[in-house]
Amino acid sequence: MNKSPAISFSKFMGIILLMLTVFSKKAVAQDYPAASTVPATDQQMAPARITGRSLRFIDTKYAALDKSIDQQTEKVLKSMRQKEEQLQKKVQQKDSLKAKALFADMASRYSQLENKLRQPVIGASIDRKSYVPGLDSIQTAIHFLEQKGISIKGISPDKLQQLQAVSDRLQQLQGKWQAAGAVQQYISDREALLKGQLAQYGLDKQLLGINQEAWYYQQRLAGYKDMINNKEKLEQTVLDAARKFPAFTNFFQHNSWIAQLFPVPANYGTVQALAGLQTNTQIQGMIRQSTGAASPDAMAALQQQMQQARSTLDQLKSRASQLGSNSGSGDMTMPDFNPDNQKTKSFFSRLEYGFNIQSVPGNSLLPAISDIAVTLGYRLSDKATTGIGVGYKLGWGKGFNDISLSNQGASLRSYVDIKAKRSLWITGGMEYNYLTAFSKLADLKKIDLWQKSALIGLTKKYSISKKSGSIQLLYDLLYMKEVPLASPFKFRVGYSF
Repeated sequence: MNKSPAISFSKFMGIILLMLTVFSKKAVAQDYPAASTVPATDQQMAPARITGRSLRFIDTKYAALDKSIDQQTEKVLKSMRQKEEQLQKKVQQKDSLKAKALFADMASRYSQLENKLRQPVIGASIDRKSYVPGLDSIQTAIHFLEQKGISIKGISPDKLQQLQAVSDRLQQLQGKWQAAGAVQQYISDREALLKGQLAQYGLDKQLLGINQEAWYYQQRLAGYKDMINNKEKLEQTVLDAARKFPAFTNFFQHNSWIAQLFPVPANYGTVQALAGLQTNTQIQGMIRQSTGAASPDAMAALQQQMQQARSTLDQLKSRASQLGSNSGSGDMTMPDFNPDNQKTKSFFSRLEYGFNIQSVPGNSLLPAISDIAVTLGYRLSDKATTGIGVGYKLGWGKGFNDISLSNQGASLRSYVDIKAKRSLWITGGMEYNYLTAFSKLADLKKIDLWQKSALIGLTKKYSISKKSGSIQLLYDLLYMKEVPLASPFKFRVGYSF
């Protein structure tokens, strides 16, 4: 029985690098459409798409990002310095020589980082770690329109001034992003150093605090990067307008940040650039020669190993994504705790909108009623949410043969959800219910007719696409005081997003 020829790891990686080198130029070319593919009418209409509103939106968005990065970076530097000072006192009591070696120039290092953050940005450079594709694309497009604005019909002097202001704003943001990347790199390195040097001193609590600062700052930068890369409609109109001009392709290839990191050869796109490139037949021959066998089994073995490598890379990519590998620059900090994903989100991102409904059958005194409520919650953490709501009680009548819509009451609510296990939550809250039929909103001002409810129970949460559903079973501790007397149990179905 013939065995497939074995391929060493070094040979395998060599083959992969060879294939990447050969095909990389082709992949780059596909990123830029030829000028002939852009209709002339689209080129003439392009300046009209660059509106003052779009430019104001871009300027406002990136000014807010600039400010937010500044605030978060100053905050983490201040917190890290305080935590290191506390750690220094602990280490001093255990090992004065170690404390001196680790913390001697601590204050000056943090001062240097703070000063660098406050300095005005002049001619920001770029490196691989601080490269953000979304910032590169919008910055290069604005720079192109700014330089070509005088010769492009339809761009007024006022709009040209806006372009110049936005270009300066993006340059400033790039510099702040690099400064934040340097801070992240320092904090990550510092956390790793302290963890390695002080693990045996019983300072787990202090080291955990530093690990949390490093990880959460990394995640905040990841969030900012996502905001930059995800273009909104007004930003996209400016990018699309720049791409309508045939000259933009060449401009991007020579003036973008990615072009500085990976320069395009001077003869790119010409016949001369193809000189020396191997054909598919030649590449397959080189692969067979590298495997040490000329039989077809060599290719089969290579394909099998490539599939295994691809599967492994997919697993690593998934794991890296979960740990926040898109954090920007610097080495990735691994959390030594269970992270709370809400801590890195903005106030509005932590809001939870929802509604729920509860229906009760009618009786001799009351019609069938559906209690419909809308809620607004705030996620305190991944395991706790608090919120408020307002409800409306809709009467349906006393049967299918006697359907009559009516206003049967209203409610004001507050609630707290605390995660118990997996998708099961403990829910509690207070409600004020107006349990009397009314004909106008002024009737609801009769405070003495509002009745209290104290609810406690369980909520089962589940996911439906991008929305979350919930099923609640609650018990009213004050049901005996309600008039008319109702069931103490409340069964509600709801959705949130």
